[in-house]
Amino acid sequence: MKKWLVNSIIKFITHIILDIDAVALEKFPMKGPLLTAANHVNFLDAPVVISHLHPRPTTGLVKKETWENPILGFLFDTWDCIPIDRSIADFSAFKQAKQALKEGKILAFCPEGTRTEDGKIIQAKAGIGILASQCNCPILPVAYFGHEKFKENIKRLKRTPMIIKVGEPFQIDLGGLPKNKQTMQAVADAIMMEIAQLLPEEYRGYYAQFSFDWKTYIKPVS
Repeated sequence: MKKWLVNSIIKFITHIILDIDAVALEKFPMKGPLLTAANHVNFLDAPVVISHLHPRPTTGLVKKETWENPILGFLFDTWDCIPIDRSIADFSAFKQAKQALKEGKILAFCPEGTRTEDGKIIQAKAGIGILASQCNCPILPVAYFGHEKFKENIKRLKRTPMIIKVGEPFQIDLGGLPKNKQTMQAVADAIMMEIAQLLPEEYRGYYAQFSFDWKTYIKPVS
């Protein structure tokens, strides 16, 4: 009941301040474990997507500092989110994440590890490559853009467009490569390249001119 109430309120509020194009979220499967990898623009990303996916069981990896804010801590506790220490490869958080997947939940993560605010993506953190390569489940790339203009628009009492794009599911294929830091960074970059392909060119940031055969690490889900 608490989740339903919180998600209903969040969905109502976000539709007042945003003009949300969320049709692509219909591509999310309604059951089974799923990793979703998305770019991280600002504080609106998670509330919009989680509230729209309800009642599908969801969780996510969220920086541990978030719980220092009581309101945000309440929200992310309601959404069963997992605190992660971004300064290390947080294996405790990864263990909780893998358990959530075993329970058939959607596990959301942002390979960049932080907000960009301007919507232009930055390089992924290598640690996410570790998690993605260990989870034997589909990964769904998701991209957001448009709502980076929220702060300037809200001052003018103007709704901000938020566009959500969803790609095709894939899994990680290391092809026998060693599981070292270099490989994990390559995996994280491959995931971000899948996200970048969903974004208009002006938002591709670090990956706009990235010379990398990322498909080496990607295999489609049949």
